[in-house]
Amino acid sequence: MATSQLTASSISARNLASFEGLRPSNLKFGSPVGVSLVSHRSFRGLVVKAATTVAPKYTSIKPLGDRVLVKIKTMEEKTGGGILLPTSAQTKPQGGEVVAVGEGKTIGKTKVGISVQTGAEVVYSKYAGTEVEFNGSKHLILKDDDIVGILETEDVKDLKPLNDRVLIKVAEVEEMTPGGLLLTEASKEKPSIGMVIAVGPGTLDEEGNRKPLSISEGNTVLYSKYAGNDFKGKDGSEYIALRASDVIAILS
Repeated sequence: MATSQLTASSISARNLASFEGLRPSNLKFGSPVGVSLVSHRSFRGLVVKAATTVAPKYTSIKPLGDRVLVKIKTMEEKTGGGILLPTSAQTKPQGGEVVAVGEGKTIGKTKVGISVQTGAEVVYSKYAGTEVEFNGSKHLILKDDDIVGILETEDVKDLKPLNDRVLIKVAEVEEMTPGGLLLTEASKEKPSIGMVIAVGPGTLDEEGNRKPLSISEGNTVLYSKYAGNDFKGKDGSEYIALRASDVIAILS
């Protein structure tokens, strides 16, 4: 059933307050009061995707091929200190529980199964999948390759990357300029350097065999500035999970 609500498949939140705070944005379009004709025309190319609602007569969803059905983590309405969050501060979730998996895919002559099992807590790419409303809850149907990793604990530093993903602990931001001036939060530039703390098993070649990554745990790397999924660990450290192809260089 179409609605005017922006869904998790159409909104991205890059700067996340905490991993546990990965929640959906409930931003809605209001009526276009006070919008000039010129401004209104500029929105004609904007497509708002609404979640597809599955009728109650259907009791199950079976993903096909290399697709996975994930129950989206519900939205936090309060901070850890109990402060009620306004709608604009509630950010899109990028995690949930796997509730069904497909049969996998065939590459060459090799049958490749799904890399996750039902019940696993996973993190997925920000723009991945098709959102559906099923049994009163929001779900996402996405490809196995869109799953970034498996959460083995409640702390993102223990994320187990899948396929060609790597987990990096971001280098700390400089507090001062070389001249000794104290930087404000707004003027601190986000670093694109960090240390690799976990790597996935690698990509699949044309015959369906795993090809190990050229990046290893402990490497200090330079990566693309706008790549990957950002998280904050329980210790306050910043982490990013991205594809190995987004790593530009190894520093030594």
